[in-house]
Order: sequence, then structure tokens, then C-alpha cells
Amino acid sequence: MDRVMAMNHARFVSGILVSKEAVGVACHRTFATGKAKKGSKGGAASDAPKASTLSKEVKSTTVVGANILKDGADPKILPDSEYPDWLWHQLDKRPALSELRRKNIETLHYADLKRFVKLDNRARIKENNSVKAKN
Repeated sequence: MDRVMAMNHARFVSGILVSKEAVGVACHRTFATGKAKKGSKGGAASDAPKASTLSKEVKSTTVVGANILKDGADPKILPDSEYPDWLWHQLDKRPALSELRRKNIETLHYADLKRFVKLDNRARIKENNSVKAKN
């Protein structure tokens, strides 16, 4: 089957005649014709970050750039007591697999047990893959 496909492909390619002039026109490289400003070398000067026009007061009371609605406004920053308790634990460091292996599995919280199973499965898969790769 592969041999037949290769023969058909070879016949197709051999049927195409390409002259040097046609290749030259097709492969001709062109550049943009925009006029560069005097004294500038490319667009590096215009790519520099622009200074913010927002005051420090606005930056400290609103979440700038969080608005996703066309007609909406950026949300205001609320006091810490207005946010749920779980939010403050999102960036806490979670235990590594070696630390979870040292603990008693029966006393682990559900989230830690779930993490242990996931990390342990991942470690076993990596170990099995490395054993198979050596053979």
C-alpha cells in the first residue's frame, strides 16, 4: 500500500515542470515599505512601557484591569473581612509526596489524601516509564 502511494506521489511530482524564472518570482522576498522615523533604529523606542496615568489612590482602591464587561467598571478592593476565609489559604504551601509518605494515611485530611494518591500514582508511572525506557 505504501509503495503504491509513493509511486503515485512520484508520478505527480515528476509531472510538474518548474522553470528557474517561476521559482525566482515565487521565492522573491519583499519588505514593508513604511517610512522609518529619523534617528530611530526599528521599533525599540516605541515598545518601551508607558508611564501609568492612574493615580496611586485609584490603584490602591480598585483592582485595575479586572473588568471584563464592556460597560462595567473595575471592582473596588474590599476590606479583608469581606472576603471568605478559604481565600486566604489558597497560596499556602501544600505538602510534598515525601512528607505525605511519612504521615499516617488513615489520619490525613481528604484533600491531603487525594493529593497523596495523585502524586504517588504520578511517581509510579514515571518509575515504570524509566524502567521500560532502559530495556
